[in-house]
Amino acid sequence: MAVPKKRISHSRGRKRRSHQALTADRWVTCPQCREPMTLHHVCKNCGYYRSREVVAKEA
Repeated sequence: MAVPKKRISHSRGRKRRSHQALTADRWVTCPQCREPMTLHHVCKNCGYYRSREVVAKEA
């Protein structure tokens, strides 16, 4: 069974985990309806993605 020879210091462990930080969602405006939408997702208001209707909205 693998056991560490010495205890890992706080700074060493935190340096290793430095890339694991959470990032906030990026928001853009929809070119069709001008509502805010998350980047690379279908607009929840109008159903368009990249100037194409992907989800048909009910009337």
